[in-house]
Amino acid sequence: MARGGRSVPARLVFPQDVGGVERRRIPGTELEVSAVGLGCWALGGEHWGDDVDPEEGKAAVRAALEAGVTLFDTAPLYGAGRADRLLREALGPHLREVVVATKVGARMEGAHAISDLSPAHVRADVEASLRRLGVERLDLLQAHWPCERGTPLADTMEALVRLREEGKVRHLGLCNHGPEAIEAWADALAVAQAPLSLIRREGLSDVVPAARRGGVGVLAYEPLARGLLSGKFRALPRFPESDMRRRDPRFWASRFGQLAPSVGRLRAMAARVGVPPAALAVAWVASRPGVTAALVGAKRPAQVRENVQASRLLARPDAATLLDAVGTRF
Repeated sequence: MARGGRSVPARLVFPQDVGGVERRRIPGTELEVSAVGLGCWALGGEHWGDDVDPEEGKAAVRAALEAGVTLFDTAPLYGAGRADRLLREALGPHLREVVVATKVGARMEGAHAISDLSPAHVRADVEASLRRLGVERLDLLQAHWPCERGTPLADTMEALVRLREEGKVRHLGLCNHGPEAIEAWADALAVAQAPLSLIRREGLSDVVPAARRGGVGVLAYEPLARGLLSGKFRALPRFPESDMRRRDPRFWASRFGQLAPSVGRLRAMAARVGVPPAALAVAWVASRPGVTAALVGAKRPAQVRENVQASRLLARPDAATLLDAVGTRF
């Protein structure tokens, strides 16, 4: 892949016949997924502000499906299972035509989320997810966070493998686990999920290399850094208490000010190649070697339509050179 900070051409014209979103096979599996997936946290209706509307959320799911997205990532934690139920309603008969990735372990205890990866909780989570989604088998099941209740990962993995042997799960993964865990359990894993964006690149030096060595796919979440790289925030935003970004240091005055020039350059580069800034940021993540798919959240169909334009960049013959230049200049 070309490196060295090549400049972006002054004007690029996209072919208009690029259809759908690129499909990629998850290593070692029969699963083919879109290079851009939909993250369903906001669909759960919590932590993303006062403007989360379930009908718009379902419309966003349908917009993703219409655009060629075939990977939907959910979790029991997302609205205490509400995201699962709305995802099922929105996909309808298409549910069995796509890949739904879900998770186990994380649950609310009082006002805080905790990770319980005990075999009993893992099994209970899986059974509940099957009921909410209305399926007999989960496509892809990931341990959401390292356990905070003292269960060794070996015990958790044994429980997950047993569920796979029982036919309740097709493939397994780890989410938010480090490279040591990924390498230790690579033979049992299909994917590792980790954050990755233009402003959060540590995954490129730890999780992604570990996954590649083990033949494990990578699902990269937060490619837009919770919307910061969408380009829509030209001034410091003010979020309500119901929006977790109010407590995110990236949206505090000092850090936001530090990042503003880079986001401005992203907007300018996106304008020159004819896509929204969000599409450029998502395409950069999806183009990193070893990344199977970028998972992007959305509240509304319009956001989905912007995000999936990343496929127009990924389909270009010069995508590697173009997107490497973005990463160098950001």
